[in-house]
Amino acid sequence: MKHVHILGICGTFMGALAILAREKGYKVTGSDQNVYPPMSTYLNNQGIELIEGYDYDLLALKPDQVVVGNTMRRGMPIIEDLLNSDQVYFSAPHWLYEEVLKDKRVIAIAGTHGKTTTTSLVIKLLEDASLNPGFLVGGISQDFGISSRLTDSPYFVIEADEYDTAFFDKRSKFMHYHPWILVINNLEFDHADIFNSMDDIYRQFHHLLRTMPGKSMVIYPEDDQNILHLLNMGCWSKRITVRTKSLDISSAKADFSEFFLIDEDKTELVQWSMLGEYNARNALSAYAVAKVLGLSLTDVVPGFTHFKGVKRRLECIFHHDNCAIYDDFAHHPTAVRETLMAMKAKAQTQEKVVAILEPRSNTMKMGAQESELIKALGIADEVWFYQNGTMQWQAKIHQKEHFLVFDCVDDIVAYFTKHSKEDVFTHYVLMSNGSFDGLHQKLVNAKQWLIENSRAGK
Repeated sequence: MKHVHILGICGTFMGALAILAREKGYKVTGSDQNVYPPMSTYLNNQGIELIEGYDYDLLALKPDQVVVGNTMRRGMPIIEDLLNSDQVYFSAPHWLYEEVLKDKRVIAIAGTHGKTTTTSLVIKLLEDASLNPGFLVGGISQDFGISSRLTDSPYFVIEADEYDTAFFDKRSKFMHYHPWILVINNLEFDHADIFNSMDDIYRQFHHLLRTMPGKSMVIYPEDDQNILHLLNMGCWSKRITVRTKSLDISSAKADFSEFFLIDEDKTELVQWSMLGEYNARNALSAYAVAKVLGLSLTDVVPGFTHFKGVKRRLECIFHHDNCAIYDDFAHHPTAVRETLMAMKAKAQTQEKVVAILEPRSNTMKMGAQESELIKALGIADEVWFYQNGTMQWQAKIHQKEHFLVFDCVDDIVAYFTKHSKEDVFTHYVLMSNGSFDGLHQKLVNAKQWLIENSRAGK
């Protein structure tokens, strides 16, 4: 049995890759600086041995291959030892292609927003059609409870991230996937820590287009000007547009929990658990993939209806008589805006929406999109902003009656405890692509404590 050791194993992508390696028959071990649940538990339950930290003798493990995650850097002792040895090593995307993707018809979902949800939708539609796709997605699908699997299907669905591959390969990860179908949901500036401008992002996406053969397909919305600019730089694959502004989707409810999906002279009503026009757009992209594979409008509606979503995508984690608490992964001004617009559309008259944000992504911490972020947050009735110690800009300059800035998570909990007894039903939307220092559970615990005390007449 071959042995692969994975450096940086506890990231979502790397953990999912570890599961694929195990399913390929490898002995899998790995290490990370942050070995804690739920990923550590998930991997251990899959029979994968974890080492916490990087202060160990990598070569003594005698792996056949080492997979290097993109959190690893030159100057780290373990990386210097690796480079000074004759040990075989790969980036994670390279290893994934060589071991899994090169024999598959790859369906890659790219773009700035909606990748995880759209990928999960495509997987669901193909699964319901008995196509049994393999997949790797940057989140936990609530339909499958896992983020990756290997099957004997010719189809493999993957979330195609534009972040860089490794310290020794600064191309975007998706350059290694060689898609048969590429979905580009949208295109905006992001990842200011590695991209200086939109031109850098165009360059990486265009590198990908230049590698795709004429028989491959690019699916994209007709109304995204940045994508149109990209394609005008040169595209040699078949283009398939989704007409989002030409009644391919039409809302039956303001929050898009019901919408009409329209294809030429056929119309179907979709009733599902998701919210927001942006998710209806994701559904439209997923349907475009399904249509290429021969599925009809009628075929896909049950898949949308029963789609359970992805953890941390406007996921309701608590609901009571006078409040609901949601966990959302939003970490870009556009995602924040769309999330809050969906929640405002859902909220009944007189209900409040409180946005609680942790600026955790590198782009947010740098303040590269400060003005756009503040404007997006303004959609909420009230904003609680967590100004953690890693921020490179001062949110307090925006503080006012409805925009409160906190330096400590426990202060947010205290404020919530004091003010959540109001008669007005309030939707609390927590937005972070990290743990938010455990704030989600702390707010749930605080609310449960208030409820119990209320029942006791205290």
